[in-house]
Amino acid sequence: MLTELPRVVPDKPDRPDLGDLAAQMRALTLEIATNADAWTPERLAQMIGFFDSVASGWSDRDRPERHDALGDALARGGPFPAGPCLEVGAGTGNATGDLQAVFDDVVSIDLSLAMLSLATRESRQIQADSSVLPVRSGSVAVVALINMFLFPAEVARVLKPDGVVLWVSTNGDATPIYLAPAEVLDALPGTWHGTSAQAGWGTWLTARRETAP
Repeated sequence: MLTELPRVVPDKPDRPDLGDLAAQMRALTLEIATNADAWTPERLAQMIGFFDSVASGWSDRDRPERHDALGDALARGGPFPAGPCLEVGAGTGNATGDLQAVFDDVVSIDLSLAMLSLATRESRQIQADSSVLPVRSGSVAVVALINMFLFPAEVARVLKPDGVVLWVSTNGDATPIYLAPAEVLDALPGTWHGTSAQAGWGTWLTARRETAP
């Protein structure tokens, strides 16, 4: 079940659109979320190479508008349970400060060591392939995925029984790594209910289990 909240952060002009390249990445995002065999060693190597190559300019892409959806999710998507927040796909930390303002313990994971080495905010950092998270089962209160691939089984595995998936697309359906909120709920194992909204350029979802996988 998905509950859509009314928009409170108005739409804003000049939303970026990367065209065909973004469309190809969105197709890959859906494939990875729905087919466990889609994340191959070759794709892993390609993604490491790509994100390492763009790391030096990644923080330059940050704009205030890219924080609207996350801010709205943190304000209206709760309540969030006590415990660690795992920021998956943290990049250079553009969103880490927003999470640290709400959660006492934020652990940032990224595939790219080059990205983590340029982080703009201090946090506990782990370089890891997020298809195999280096985290104990049932130990995380919130898994934050901001413009990030979804590996449904791993997300469900590491979450506490009352844990929350925080899914944010800062550029809405023009985000290169994007799934619609309903697609996220469908991909997660078991039965989940979610709350979502549009905010500024972006969209967000908070999802909670209804039944165990």
